[in-house]
Amino acid sequence: MTKKMSISTSKTSLVLLLCQIISALDVPLDSKLLEELSQPPTITQQSPKDYIVDPRENIVIQCEAKGKPPPSFSWTRNGTHFDIDKDAQVTMKPNSGTLVINIMNGGKAEAYEGVYQCTARNERGAAISNNIVVRPSRSPLWTKEKLEPNHVREGDSLVLHCRPPVGLPPPIIFWMDNAFQRLPQSERVSQGLNGDLYFSNVQPEDTREDYICYARFNHTQTIQQKQPISVKVFSMDSLNDTIAANLSDTDIFGAKPVTERQPVLLTPTGSTSTKVELRGNVLLLECIAAGLPTPVIRWIKEGGELPANRTFFENFKKTLKIIDVSEADSGNYKCIARNALGSVHHVISVTVKAAPYWITAPRNLVLSPGEDGTLICRANGNPKPSISWLANGVPIAIAPEDPSRKVDGDTIIFSHVQERSSAVYQCNASNEYGYLLANAFVNVLAEPPRILTPANKLYQVIADSPALLDCAYFGSPKPEIEWFKGVKGSILRGNEYVFHDNGTLEIPVAQKNNAGTYTCVARNELGKIQNEVQLEIKDPTMIIKQPEYKVIQRYGQVSFECIIKHDSTLLPTVTWLKDNDELPDDERFLVGKDNLTIMNVTDKDDGTYTCIVNTTLDSVSASAVLTVVARPNPPFDLELTGQLERSIDLSWLPGDENNSPITSFVIEFEDALHEPGVWRYQTEVPGSQTTAQLKLSPYVNYSFRVIAVNRIGRSQPSEPSEQYLTKSASPDENPANVQGIGSEPDNLVITWEPLKGFQSNGPGLQYKVSWRQKDVDDEWTSVIVANVSKYIVSGTPTFVPYEVKVQALNDLGYAPEPSEVIGHSGEDLPMVAPGNVQVHVINSTLAKVHWDPVPLKSVRGHLQGYKVYYWKVQSLSRRSRRHVEKKILTFRGNKTFGMLPGLEPYSSYKLNVRVVNGKGEGPASPDKVFKTPEGVPSSPSFLKITNPTLDSLTLEWGSPTHPNGVLTSYTLKFQPINNTHELGPLVEIRIPANESSLILKNLNYSTRYKFYFNAQTSVGSGSQITEEAVTIMDEAMASRQVDIATQGWFIGLMCAVALLILILLIVCFIRRNKGGKYPVKEKEDAHADPEIQPMKEDDGTFGEYRLFSFVSSAPI
Repeated sequence: MTKKMSISTSKTSLVLLLCQIISALDVPLDSKLLEELSQPPTITQQSPKDYIVDPRENIVIQCEAKGKPPPSFSWTRNGTHFDIDKDAQVTMKPNSGTLVINIMNGGKAEAYEGVYQCTARNERGAAISNNIVVRPSRSPLWTKEKLEPNHVREGDSLVLHCRPPVGLPPPIIFWMDNAFQRLPQSERVSQGLNGDLYFSNVQPEDTREDYICYARFNHTQTIQQKQPISVKVFSMDSLNDTIAANLSDTDIFGAKPVTERQPVLLTPTGSTSTKVELRGNVLLLECIAAGLPTPVIRWIKEGGELPANRTFFENFKKTLKIIDVSEADSGNYKCIARNALGSVHHVISVTVKAAPYWITAPRNLVLSPGEDGTLICRANGNPKPSISWLANGVPIAIAPEDPSRKVDGDTIIFSHVQERSSAVYQCNASNEYGYLLANAFVNVLAEPPRILTPANKLYQVIADSPALLDCAYFGSPKPEIEWFKGVKGSILRGNEYVFHDNGTLEIPVAQKNNAGTYTCVARNELGKIQNEVQLEIKDPTMIIKQPEYKVIQRYGQVSFECIIKHDSTLLPTVTWLKDNDELPDDERFLVGKDNLTIMNVTDKDDGTYTCIVNTTLDSVSASAVLTVVARPNPPFDLELTGQLERSIDLSWLPGDENNSPITSFVIEFEDALHEPGVWRYQTEVPGSQTTAQLKLSPYVNYSFRVIAVNRIGRSQPSEPSEQYLTKSASPDENPANVQGIGSEPDNLVITWEPLKGFQSNGPGLQYKVSWRQKDVDDEWTSVIVANVSKYIVSGTPTFVPYEVKVQALNDLGYAPEPSEVIGHSGEDLPMVAPGNVQVHVINSTLAKVHWDPVPLKSVRGHLQGYKVYYWKVQSLSRRSRRHVEKKILTFRGNKTFGMLPGLEPYSSYKLNVRVVNGKGEGPASPDKVFKTPEGVPSSPSFLKITNPTLDSLTLEWGSPTHPNGVLTSYTLKFQPINNTHELGPLVEIRIPANESSLILKNLNYSTRYKFYFNAQTSVGSGSQITEEAVTIMDEAMASRQVDIATQGWFIGLMCAVALLILILLIVCFIRRNKGGKYPVKEKEDAHADPEIQPMKEDDGTFGEYRLFSFVSSAPI
């Protein structure tokens, strides 16, 4: 059989390109159209070229094809016609070319072994299948053989041969024992590609009697077993014992011990070999070596690199595997086996050949009568394949002539074709490694235009987007396409439109005015047809408020907004995604109409959230990132290094910062010796630092912990470090805040802040307390005390200065010399009162007091200041028994004067002055009497207006509560007010001070008056009191009004007015509660007396007030 396929004996594989058409005429894949058009046969399904069948089952050889009219099928077997009607075991499926050979009813598969080829034929041509080589699978038994046991010396190499029976397809080999357990393999023991089991060196544990090679034939699902092979490994010790038992004592014996050997290749043999592999296959190269120690295999390619991403090592690097090889993988591959004693290598020369493969496979041609076309068939391979053509399954050289056809090597040129030129052409590309076969038809059609797009199809597009209006058509010759706007519109032209070859009209940027009806017209020489489609333009969907970046603390709540605007005729759907995936199925995620809310946020909620809005026409999206922040996780892995007496290095690893950078680390320590369980601040370092050198104190059992700090807060403390106990030493420091203050006139109390436990520096902490009187040539007096922070020195003079110091000491020594502080013994009450007390009255409410300072020695303590006691004795304008409040002003320091504010005018006062020290007050100075001058009076205590008549009013009043002097007169002012609240002329009357009432006559009847009333002393006028009153109406008018008031209509009118006034009052009340203006205040301001001005009186407050109460009787 030749490698190049003939009509009946080729070994081709059909690459079918169904309805893939390249020509001047495209046939749309419209099922209805395809059913109507004539078409040559096309093979759609076939069995593989090399078809191995199970001999126990029926043989099914597939051949399916389509065409118009439906094709008929025929077969050849081994190059001759296969008449299936003469073989009862063979049937063909209805409407199919598939053969079914009945084996299960007595047929034998071997009888049907051969080369089959299918032909599908109709009136337009014939397509052929590949040559299908049918062979039944075989799984023969192992030939019986006598296997001798293998006796091997420890350390030697060994090969156990499998030699499986030749099957179809070849079997899969594996080694197992009697228990059907796979034998373990390693760098020392492994199976080769040929199925043999190789031992680089044997060991005593390799001794066994059940090395069994199995062959699995997958096609028939059978496994064949070789007879067990026995291996006996002799160790050197056992071999020497055997030799000694068989030799006399005088014989020289002794097997050599196990010796190491340099590598030797078990397969392949020699130093070089060759291998040929086909393009696209898997290249497998193998090297297995013997040696002791077990050699290690390494692979290289001489003059190049092993191909990346396609190279793999198997079987403990004994097998080199390169997938999908190409001609570039040809070359020399070297395997190197190496152990401690040396190396050996083998070079495999690899040549990559290639069965034919397509560069350009021929494609179907659909032509109109009179058109031209070409079929191109180009293939490559190594060696380069030869190209041959067939027409309808017959070599083109002996096929019926066609004047429109010309063969030029790998190309057939068609010129001015006619309907009789329709045929199926086969291209065969073959070399010594295989062949390719492709069917391609030439179909010459004459058809009037057809429009395949449905009539009145509605297209909806978004404004400013491209609009594509389809006009799928077919016709032969190829129709011309024209588009019109509207039913009777003009033909569309210009840059506003794009006209595609498939008939589609494109409006690149569709606007609202592009909406409407469009008409597509298709015409050729055989006819004309048109179709209308509708175009609607919709408003785009927009997200007018997008979700925004959010930073939220753990366990908080966060919301993302997604507010949209869309065309009213489109129904949008809003979908939320997290990290481009669905939202978690969690009730904490609440999806609202315009928002997404996440409750009780956790760390796993961190990510990107996307709002996607979809309509049937468009889709928009917007994303925002959620960053969940929290206090940092605690540091860990604390380690102490560099331990010294007064310092140590602490290092740690920071915990997760939880999306908020760590700003600092706080280091705390615990003193398990003095304050177990109490953690104190040690230091703080920046967040970029994870080590710190810490200062230490003696005699402290330290543990450290670290706290991380970020913007959210502080982490939990880390686990404590290991403990470190420092050595004892004398104290470094003395107690702080040493003071000497007497609590009694004859003692000195020395106090200090005791040292903390870690400041003691050692056991036996005590304090040396020392004192001596200042400015006196005395020696220091000292005592040593423990566990106290106070010492009292008794029998001291009153208030004398002392020098005081307190020094710490422990069992190892004293602290440095302490500094001295000045203290004083106890104070006693002052002995002398201030002298020369003088008072200067400044005005009716303010006075200034002066005094001479007392001698400092008489103070007998720290001078704190002076106290002035003063009180009102009586008012000069009246005599009364009253409750007196004694006031106190304190003036700090050595001040000798002060101001007395808040005095009452026209009154008599007394005062005295006392000196103050830390113990208390000294004796009072003699009482000093002073008087305040007159002032303006307060307002009259009341003003009443009684007995109104037609033209008069009676006024009564009470005298001022505080006359502040001798009253000289009263002043009355009044003026009328009209109905519009306007003020009339102002009238003023002066009234003697001894009067308490007044009748005003000659007033206007039924008139409102406003009155202003105040009192005067010789100093001036006091504050005023105001009042309003109305004179009554005359009798005639009153009677008329009484008559009117009895009328029913008047009563109804008044009720209506009252109702309106009530409504107005409610409105005013509501306005006032809402902050509106209320006009009554404006009216009161308008009525105020323009001549009355607010009065101011100087008021000064000095020192501190204390009130003392007593009752006195003073003359008026």
